[in-house]
Amino acid sequence: MKLVHRGKVRELYDAGDGLLLMVASDRISAYDVVFAEPIPDKGRVLTAMTAFWNEELADLAPGTIVAADPAEIVRLVPAAGELPAPSAGYAGGAAPWWAGRALLVRRAEMLSLECIVRARLAGQAWDEYAASGTVHGTPMPPGMRLADPFPKPIFTPSTKAEEGHDLNIGFDAAVDLVGADAATAARDLSLALFGRAAARAAAAGFVLADTKFELGWVDGVLSLCDEVVTPDSSRLWPADQIVPGQTPPAFDKQPLRDWASAGDWDKRPPPPPLPPDVVRSTADRYRAAYERVTGRRLADWYGAPR
Repeated sequence: MKLVHRGKVRELYDAGDGLLLMVASDRISAYDVVFAEPIPDKGRVLTAMTAFWNEELADLAPGTIVAADPAEIVRLVPAAGELPAPSAGYAGGAAPWWAGRALLVRRAEMLSLECIVRARLAGQAWDEYAASGTVHGTPMPPGMRLADPFPKPIFTPSTKAEEGHDLNIGFDAAVDLVGADAATAARDLSLALFGRAAARAAAAGFVLADTKFELGWVDGVLSLCDEVVTPDSSRLWPADQIVPGQTPPAFDKQPLRDWASAGDWDKRPPPPPLPPDVVRSTADRYRAAYERVTGRRLADWYGAPR
């Protein structure tokens, strides 16, 4: 199977017949730099959570997943069973090496936007607001504090950069980039998806502060692609521990970002080595996020260590 793309976290393989094998590793990045130390079970969490959200959101948007069961993937694409493991980012688990980390998906014509929805002021949005009172160039209510809610969730797209960093843009710029119809459809769908996901997170005691959706067309229908509402693509906060003006504790990779930015690292390769306690606590948060939000045990997902 031909390797189509290797990203910071995932490998994509051409599975033929308009299909891709999308494999999530245990690699973790911050500030677009990949750390050397893998986070145990991270790839399984991302894959299991994406499969869960595809089920939960199917009535709002079709997903691209064809199969998650390793046996079904090998039945449909026998070559997948002989796929050699990449050199780094994968550890332990059942055979094949990608069990529980891989999804067989349909190819999509990807929308050239990162479809970000924000319900709380955090991250880059907070940095911009603190400097100018705007978020993605749009004026926001005065006097907002870090972690404060917006009056309602807002669609804040960004570009997809082939190299370097994505560029935050406003809706008008999104229209210029992909056209009015596509931008409007992406905005409306992203807000609907976010509303459903936020309600499910709230039922589990979390606030979904923001998340990023990847959308694309399959047979002319705007569909949900790539990872969906995972700890890598979202900010997930325990609802009872949010203090306005402070960075909330997070069941995502924000604590790792905070650790990385607290030292003298200039945010360029090579990154500093992750201490064992940071690796362990990050893995624990990812597992807990999956189990609390979905109500399922990670041990029951494919590829559990034997």
